[in-house]
Amino acid sequence: MSDTEQYRYAIIGTGRERGTEGATGFGMANAHWPAFKETGRVTLVAIADVDEGNARHFLTTHEQPNTQVFTDYHRMLADVKPEIVSICTWPHLHAEMVVAACEAGVRAIHCEKPMATHWGDAKRMKAAADASGTILTHNHQRRFLEPFQVVRGLLREGAIGKLERIEATCGDLFDWGTHWIDMFFFFNEEGEAEWVLGQIDSREEKRIFGAYAEEQGLCYFKFKNGVRATLLTGFEANIGAAIRLSGSTGMIEIGWDSAVRIRAAGDCEWRKIETTESIHGDIAIPRAAADLIRALDDPAHKPLLTVDNALRATEVILSTFESSRRRGRVDLPLDRDDSALLDMLEKGEIGPNKITSLG
Repeated sequence: MSDTEQYRYAIIGTGRERGTEGATGFGMANAHWPAFKETGRVTLVAIADVDEGNARHFLTTHEQPNTQVFTDYHRMLADVKPEIVSICTWPHLHAEMVVAACEAGVRAIHCEKPMATHWGDAKRMKAAADASGTILTHNHQRRFLEPFQVVRGLLREGAIGKLERIEATCGDLFDWGTHWIDMFFFFNEEGEAEWVLGQIDSREEKRIFGAYAEEQGLCYFKFKNGVRATLLTGFEANIGAAIRLSGSTGMIEIGWDSAVRIRAAGDCEWRKIETTESIHGDIAIPRAAADLIRALDDPAHKPLLTVDNALRATEVILSTFESSRRRGRVDLPLDRDDSALLDMLEKGEIGPNKITSLG
């Protein structure tokens, strides 16, 4: 396809925009559509949402009165036959929707993160995309942001010698943690993880976009090239930076205020690296959309947000839950298809209904 022709674009799951009346999440369709619209390469032909009111509200907000509305995404896929689909629903719904879109012949899918709540579902999404030849990307859009791009450039030029350790902190493993663990792989050139050792604590019910999340967690894993990575989450998780990278001759930190600083060989003090972008917000989503369009135009182009990248991050997260269940190290690949977190919750081993006495 030439770089002027239009792709037929559809959305599954509009929700309501963050902060508006009736909103229960971020309503990421409100970020996906402007991002794809900005490319100038798509026509919004249909949206599907189980709540028709949400769908109509979305079209009014974005001034798209001629777009078809469906409450059944299967019917939308069959009737409209879109070439690109954004999936903006909650994580436990992603797998069935991705598989259905692949089987319907959709050429490219941009799915929200986290990838899936169960390891079996994550693998099923990857298998469906491979079988149909569908380009499947997940919205780990922070890869496109300047601070992270600058840091990877510094690592590649050897500014702190050989990378040895990556540390980070955030609110939880599954929702925010998927960004940081994905970033670990980004910084370490997509290297494979070898094993995972982790522990989680849950005392009150905590859900993010419908998915249960731990209140405190520790994820420690080793890459096959020897780099070690640690993510601390939740309660009292503070390392003095958002992400810290240690090398054989120096250290780089990315702050929660988006500041990047380095202390390399010969430096007596930290040096600030000038960047202009934040590590937060939706400004990178248009870049993700443009990158997916480029992959459709040019089969030789590999998107930055591939399903393979999302799969690696998801495996580490779910292996952390599995390590907590086993009370031991998990050697990869992960060999359980369920969610250890949800299994332990159901059995009363963690969570607000934890069984404290087995006697």
